[in-house]
Amino acid sequence: MDGWGGRALRSKRMLEPLRHFTLIVEHGTFREAARRAHLSQPALTQSIKRLEGELGTRLLERGRTGARCTPAGAALLPHALAALAEVERGRRATLEAAGIEASEVRLVAGATISTYLLPALVARFRKAHPTASLHLRELPSDEATAAFERREVDLAIVGGKTGRAWLADELVLVAAPTLDPERAKLLVFPRGAASRELVDRYFPERAIAMELGSITALLAHARAGAGVALVSRFALDGELSQRRLQIVPDRRTPLRRRLRILHRDPKAMPAAARALLATLREEEARGR
Repeated sequence: MDGWGGRALRSKRMLEPLRHFTLIVEHGTFREAARRAHLSQPALTQSIKRLEGELGTRLLERGRTGARCTPAGAALLPHALAALAEVERGRRATLEAAGIEASEVRLVAGATISTYLLPALVARFRKAHPTASLHLRELPSDEATAAFERREVDLAIVGGKTGRAWLADELVLVAAPTLDPERAKLLVFPRGAASRELVDRYFPERAIAMELGSITALLAHARAGAGVALVSRFALDGELSQRRLQIVPDRRTPLRRRLRILHRDPKAMPAAARALLATLREEEARGR
C-alpha cells in the first residue's frame, strides 16, 4: 500500500481504531460495535474520531438505521481488514514458534454446548496444557459457522449438516409439571440457533411466547411455567431428576441430531488447536 493509506496502516497506534472501524462496519451500529469491543460508546466514538483525524477524512456516516461507510471508508475497509489479519497471523506465528504451551486456540460453540458440554472438556484441556491459551465464544450455529469461514476461529462446534460428526444429541419438549403443555406457547432461541431451525421445521403450528438468548434463560422461564421449550437432553439431567421440568410427550420427539466440529487441515492448525481437537475426539470415543 502506498500514500496516506499505507502510512496509516503501518502505524502501530492505528491498529485499535482500525479494529473498531471494522467492527462498526460489520455490525452496523456504534452501539453493537462498542459491546463487541467491550468499550463504552463514547470511547468507541473517540477512537473513530482519532482515526478520521489521522487520515484527514470522514469514514462513517450515522443514520437512523445505523452507520455506513463513506466512499473513503469503503476504500479503506479492505486494507484495514488485510492489515488486521496480517498482524494477527504474525502474532499467532510467534506464539506457535514457541510450541504448544505458548500456543492458543479459538473455539466457538452454541449456548447449550458451551454451558453443558464444554466446561469439563475445557478443564481437561487446561489441565493437560496449563500455559496454552483457549478463547471460547458463544454464538448461534449460523454465526459460529460464519466466524469459522472468516477464519476468526480455529474450531467451531455446530448443530448443522457440515463438518466432522461428533456427539449424538437428542432434543425433547419440556415444561413445568404444573403447566398444561397443550395450550402453552413455545420458548425458543432466536433465529440462527440450530434448535430454532428444528422448532420452525417440526412445530410450525405452535405460537411462540418468547425468544431467549441463552439456555439458562430458556430453562428458567420453562421452570416458571412460561411455556414449552425444545432443548437438548444434555441440559436436562438436574432438571428432570429434581422434577423442576418434565418431558412433554409428542410424536415428533425426540429429535435426533449430530453435533459437528468444523476444523481445517490439522497440519495448518495451531498446536493448541490440534490438542483441543484431540480432546474433543477423546470425548467422542468415550461414547457419550
